[in-house]
Amino acid sequence: MKDASRIAGVIKSNEKEILADWIKEQLASGTHRGDLLKESDLREQSRSFLSALQSATQKDGNGNLDAPAWGDVKHMLGELSKARALAGFSPTETATFVFSLKQPIFSRLRSELKGDANALAEETWNASVLLDKLGLETMEAFQKSRESVIDRQQRELLELSTPVVELWDDVLALPLVGTLDSNRTQIVMESLLEKIVATGASIAIIDITGVPTVDTLVAQHLLKTVAATRLMGADCIISGIRPQIAQTIVHLGVNLGEVTTKATLADAFLVALKRTGASIVKKEKKEANAAERA
Repeated sequence: MKDASRIAGVIKSNEKEILADWIKEQLASGTHRGDLLKESDLREQSRSFLSALQSATQKDGNGNLDAPAWGDVKHMLGELSKARALAGFSPTETATFVFSLKQPIFSRLRSELKGDANALAEETWNASVLLDKLGLETMEAFQKSRESVIDRQQRELLELSTPVVELWDDVLALPLVGTLDSNRTQIVMESLLEKIVATGASIAIIDITGVPTVDTLVAQHLLKTVAATRLMGADCIISGIRPQIAQTIVHLGVNLGEVTTKATLADAFLVALKRTGASIVKKEKKEANAAERA
């Protein structure tokens, strides 16, 4: 791209006309989301971007987006892409913001260079290459923003799927459902340790009834969680050890010898109550004992 400064001159001398045509292109493209973006906001975004584009092409005639001259343009596209990604725009709807600018600029180039076919072809090509670069810049920024949103949503879902429940004074329960991988283990440990600090609980029950399979990696993750819990001054009980899981753990040679394990959450809860000095007595039995004493 030999010289993009001609584009700067075209934009400067025809800014109002280009802006008006560009907005018409966006509104008529079928990708404008009036439910997500007001027309007044679209006009302001378009005006600001066109002004920034004119300034950048004036400073850097080579269209090198890595040059300092393009900092404001790239920042603007990054913020616009991020906002649209969060608002729910599609990639096509976001990219149209830049690509729809081609036609208005091409039309003004034809008007100014209609007597010079070679210059018209060269400048049209330069403008096309520049806007393609900016379009790709927009798409990359949009993709990064979407990935960030997805990562955040996945983390929130994981946090929701690992609730720490206070069953009794000094007794917490962490029911696990689904696969236990490294990412989730970290969230599990953080949630459990924070709850231990907040409640001062001395026993935590990790229930794996909802974990479909236990392999060496899952067992290691469980042991890490147990170790972290003990470092915080609380003891751990693992419940939900079904026969097939017990066989798998033995087959894998995983040592859970120092960890109390129970078949059900109810069994683990009874053990926890005994360790805290509490007990549960059926109402009928309690009334019978009271009658005998009387």
